[in-house]
This record gives sequence, structure tokens and C-alpha cells, in this order.
Amino acid sequence: MRLPWAVAVADGGRADGAMPLSQWLLLLLLALLWGSAYVFVAYALRELPPLTVVVSRLGLAALVLAAVVQAMGLAWPRGLAGWLPFLGMAVFNNVIPFISIAYGQLEIASGLASVIVATTPLWTLLLSRMLLPGERIGRQRLAGILLGIAGVAVLFGPEIVAGRQSTLVGMALVLGAAISYGCAGVWGARLRGISPIVSSCCQLVCSACIVGTLALVVDRPWALPIPSMATVLSLLVLAVVSTALAYVVFYRVLVVSGGTNVMLVTLIMPPLTIWLGIALLGETFAERYACGAAIIAGALLVIDGRLPRAIARLLRG
Repeated sequence: MRLPWAVAVADGGRADGAMPLSQWLLLLLLALLWGSAYVFVAYALRELPPLTVVVSRLGLAALVLAAVVQAMGLAWPRGLAGWLPFLGMAVFNNVIPFISIAYGQLEIASGLASVIVATTPLWTLLLSRMLLPGERIGRQRLAGILLGIAGVAVLFGPEIVAGRQSTLVGMALVLGAAISYGCAGVWGARLRGISPIVSSCCQLVCSACIVGTLALVVDRPWALPIPSMATVLSLLVLAVVSTALAYVVFYRVLVVSGGTNVMLVTLIMPPLTIWLGIALLGETFAERYACGAAIIAGALLVIDGRLPRAIARLLRG
């Protein structure tokens, strides 16, 4: 999935107006779809290895979106040159983050994983500044980035002090996924003018081919025990609902309400994922994780400009 701040920053982080109730409901639906993905991944990992879970998700979602592309009569890219931009997007936006998150969730709770991934806007801004010519970070965004890094420190600090290496490895893998999503935001500038559904489908096709090859070598799926029906259903929901349908909902909100508003899903998703992890998987969530999540959420609101504007209105009376 391409997280909203990757799009918002790539689109210049334009300021958007207030959203109607219908768009807020779609935004909540999107947060639920993406947030539940962590729970379905965690459930599937109980019986299947990470690469098999990831390729099942990517392959099934690609088939669903391919059917949508065909039904809409949209054009497919032609030749190697037409597919290369999607290959790069696939690596940064699906292959690296999906694999990193799946392996990371072997060690950490789904809720914590979603909180760490919520730092994606910070890395998108930093990478845009380093890699895109003419991109600058103002004082407000710099303050938001520093605040977000402080939130990451709150998450990682106690684990470093306690020396819990397996947890640190899991958190580091998920943080790597967030940074990879940031790279996808920079790379996504190459795909402007292309239908969002075609773009999503093509990168999923490329991703499924790459991860499928890795899974054949590493997991040897033909030698794995047959998973339970509950695991199969979790994979189907993960692919069809939390991936394919989520893409459609995401781009619908993006088109109507703009990148800055759709980024709010980054703030809504972690609490939903935490609740789902506790309710469905019996996970626990330490207080320091909630503290780190709150700091990161504040950082995103500072970067977005909503928090400074709200404070300014209060000061004006």
C-alpha cells in the first residue's frame, strides 16, 4: 500500500478544505481496511512463513485489480520501458515494506508495527529534501520532523536499555519499511498522469513476481503443511479487502478531498490497529508505545500545519 503522506508530499502537500461527512466515513473505512491488514498478517504468520503470506497478499490483490482494470477498459503499459517505473515502485512500496513488516511482526505486536509505520511522512519529507531538486523543508516541518524522531526514540529507547534484541530487530525491520514507503513517495513522482488503478495494479503485479520468486526459493511452499481454513480466509480478506479495496477507497478520498486530508488516515489507523490486535489477537500495548504514538501524531499535525493553525486561532481568541 502506498501510504497517504507519500502522495501528499509528492503532490506538494497542498492544503485542502474541510471534508463532508461522506469523506470522513470513507477515511474511517480506509483506516479500518489498512489497520486490519496488520492483524490479518499476524494471524496468517501463525501457520505460514512471511514470504508466503506476502506473495499470497500481493498475488490475489493483483488479480482483483487486474479484473477492475479490464472492466474499466484502461490501457496497460507497453514494453519494458512502460513497466520499469512500476518495477521501482513495487520494490519500494510493496516488496521491501511488506516483507520487512511481515518479518518484524514475528517479534512485535501489530499495533506497535502500525505506530512505527505512521512515521512514514517524516522519512518522505527528509528523502524529498535530499533527492528532489528544489525541495525545501521550512521551520515548521523541520520542527515536526524533530518531534517525530523524538517519538521514535520513546519507542526504541526502553528496548535498547533493556537489551531486548529480538524486539529491537522487529522494530528496526518495521522502521525500515516506513523508510521504504518514504522512498516510494519520492519515486512516485515518476508516475504522475497515470491512472491510479493501473498504477496500483502494475506495481502489485511486479511485486508478486519478485516476492513469488523469493518464496519459491526460501519457503518452498509445496513442502508447507496445508493451512487451516481460518488462515486461508485471513489471506483472502488481507488481499481483497485490506489491499485491493483499500487502494480503491484511498484514491477515491484522495481525488475528492486531496492529499493533505487523506493523510489523516495515518493518525486514525494506529489506534484502530491497537484495538483490533487486543480484541482479536490478545495482544498487549505498553504505555510507552501509546506515548510514542501520541508524539508521532503530534509531529504529523505540526508538519501538516493543522496544529499550528489551531493554536494560532486559540491565541487570537
